[in-house]
Amino acid sequence: MRVRGSVVVITGASSGIGRATALLLARKGASLVLAARREDALTEVARLCEAAGAAVVVLPTDVTDPEQVEDLARQAVGRFGRLDAWVNNVAVASYAPFLRIPLKDLRRVMDVNVMGYVHGARAALPVFHEQGHGTLVNVSSIVSGATMPYAHTYAMSKAAVRALSTSLRQELFLDGARDVHVCTVLPASIDTPFYRNAANDTGGRLRPIPPVYPAERVARAILSVLRRPRREVYAGRVGRVIMAGSALAPRVTERTMALMVDKVQVAGHPAPQTRGALHTPGDGPRAVSGGYHGRARQNLRRAALVGAAVLALRRRRA
Repeated sequence: MRVRGSVVVITGASSGIGRATALLLARKGASLVLAARREDALTEVARLCEAAGAAVVVLPTDVTDPEQVEDLARQAVGRFGRLDAWVNNVAVASYAPFLRIPLKDLRRVMDVNVMGYVHGARAALPVFHEQGHGTLVNVSSIVSGATMPYAHTYAMSKAAVRALSTSLRQELFLDGARDVHVCTVLPASIDTPFYRNAANDTGGRLRPIPPVYPAERVARAILSVLRRPRREVYAGRVGRVIMAGSALAPRVTERTMALMVDKVQVAGHPAPQTRGALHTPGDGPRAVSGGYHGRARQNLRRAALVGAAVLALRRRRA
């Protein structure tokens, strides 16, 4: 797909990965339809995208409502005459021991993270079929194959998203829809406000498990599958390693992930119980980064790799 001049819908565009993706696609010349629950945050993103030269439509949307999601597709086609890509990105989470998570919280995570993507796919795919082309991008996670304690509902939802993508690709193959694509992006641990917005009943303050990657890393992965559609792509090199470990040494990977979550992600500073932005938008950060220094840590990792390579080369020459 040629990104410049294309029309792209992005859900969950107010912060984090969605916001980073909107800004990147705006710089690449795409026209955007941005969706999230917070209109003020969407308007702020839209101003930044318009400053980069993009045409933008803002539509506050609750993806659990299929009629609102259908309206996203209608708005895109009505405003721009077509729809080239749809990025299902919105996500919520609830961290809690399994027997303590309220069932209404569990259902809400599944409703947003799974049914929200179902609604997006059902809105976008008929347009793609009618046009004869289009790309659906579903943002899943490496926890779809390497799960963790306390975030079981989130992991379940991301496994369902991955399965949905696979099944849709199979149907497209059987239908002979060669120019309609479904791509899955699998982020690793990403620096976004996600952890601050999650419902939390663990007793500890949530933070991402290192290594932490900037949200722009995921945005670039999304851009890459829009340009050249592929089944699945990873965002964050460690994600591929963890998924391979889960397949080759599942018991070791399970226990390692359990210890990392228990000793790193929810340990340290105590935190009160909160529902976060699970049921209502709240007033969380309207930003790409969650303040976990993903970009700085990525640069440090790159510098360390370069340093190690230079040292190895010097030793070889000696």
